[in-house]
Amino acid sequence: MSSTLSPMPLVAPSAPPPLPSTPWLPQARAPRRTLVAALALGVLAEVLLDRPHWGVSFPLMALSLVAVLVGLGGREGWQRARPNAWLLAPLLAVAGFVAVRDSPWLVVLNVLTAGTLLLLLMHFWGAGRVQRLGLGGYPGVVLGTALRGLLHPPALVRDSVDLGAAKRQAPRLMPFARGVLLAVPVLAVFAMLLSSADAMFASAVQRVWSVDVGALLGASLIRGMGVFLCAGLAASALGHALRRRTGSEAGEAEVAPASPRLGLTEALTLILAVDALFFAFAGFQVAYLFIGDASSPAPGYSYAEYARRGFFELMVVSMLTLGLVMALARWTRRESPLARTVFQAGASIMVALTLVIVASAVQRMTLYEDAFGYTRLRLFTHVFMFALGVVLAWRGVTLWWRPERFAVGAFVTALGAVLAVNVINPDALIVRLNLTRGEPGASVDSEYLHSLSGDAVPELVRGLSSGKLEGVAHLKQHYVDVCEDVSWPEWSLARWRACRALESAEERVSAGGS
Repeated sequence: MSSTLSPMPLVAPSAPPPLPSTPWLPQARAPRRTLVAALALGVLAEVLLDRPHWGVSFPLMALSLVAVLVGLGGREGWQRARPNAWLLAPLLAVAGFVAVRDSPWLVVLNVLTAGTLLLLLMHFWGAGRVQRLGLGGYPGVVLGTALRGLLHPPALVRDSVDLGAAKRQAPRLMPFARGVLLAVPVLAVFAMLLSSADAMFASAVQRVWSVDVGALLGASLIRGMGVFLCAGLAASALGHALRRRTGSEAGEAEVAPASPRLGLTEALTLILAVDALFFAFAGFQVAYLFIGDASSPAPGYSYAEYARRGFFELMVVSMLTLGLVMALARWTRRESPLARTVFQAGASIMVALTLVIVASAVQRMTLYEDAFGYTRLRLFTHVFMFALGVVLAWRGVTLWWRPERFAVGAFVTALGAVLAVNVINPDALIVRLNLTRGEPGASVDSEYLHSLSGDAVPELVRGLSSGKLEGVAHLKQHYVDVCEDVSWPEWSLARWRACRALESAEERVSAGGS
């Protein structure tokens, strides 16, 4: 009898169960490594930033985040990010100034600017170009990155942790929990008996019981929450930078031009009317402020009235004119080369006359400062006016060349203003200008000068010989906390220079007295 052997059917190996479907969560590259890196950054942030002062800790944290991002992305990620890598330079520079300046105004400004640059960098790390954004695209990308980044921590946990396996292992922990419940009363009885048997052991047990468990657990809980919060922020940033893109995003294409709806005749009528008004106003300003007698306010006005009233109105006019030129350039029909040339010429004249208005506002503020002294607000206002003038000049350039690049020029100007205000060191400059203003024996507002940050201390020490400030002892009373011991993450160049200046002044006083 012959028998035939039928082949055994092939059975495919069982595949692991699919992950739960969460289409609303983004897909991440290397989720497990990203999650581990985010937890490490969270621990580092808790160690460096949980302190009364931020010094070198902030630039170290920013540098660590960038280094982790570069490491996770690898060579391929760096190739994709290279066109936007120039954002790293202002990011690290602004973050570094947190360890250089002590002024609270500058610290807040630098932290906010670094955060904005970081969000832009996270969005453009893998695709797109920063310079392709429109003027409203920058706040849109920053806000959108912050909101969409909140989706990445749960997505990283979903893709990295097998929650199903954790649920299956949970019943095995119940015997251990029951054992702990049985062991606690037994250990308490034995510890009480052994403490009665030996005084040294009883002393050790007493020290254990004297620990404030509530305070210890509370501090540990707060630190743990800080670690997870910082890790969540790091996961949001890293996850968004390394995300898998599924569609077109902001910055991947140039901003589409608007459909012109305003006729050339209407636009030119408006432009020429405004040009005529600005020309008449500029003539009065040049005649009085730049050629005539500008050492005193206009008749019928005090310094305060003339400077304050004129300054704010001129700033509003300048900003409205900038918006008007942008709107007209976007919505005006210009079909022929002649129409484009006529429109560009008229708008350029408007920009030039607006620059004269900005110069008039600067001159008015200078008159006010010469009369009443310099403050932080007035100095920051000066920087803003110069930045506004640069933006207006760039608007004039882009009327003739690459109009789509106006937004990135305004963005770079804003970054330049932030870096410039850090470089000039406002508090030190305020002291220097106020001490050299007026006659040699003229008084200054010493209380205001002593209210400035540690950035001003070296200039205050140098100004003691002017006779307008009180002695070293009085100065040290206002800056008694400058030389206090701080941990190395809180070290800053400003506080170190201020402490050295005070110590050298005290040594000179002691040497002169002896």
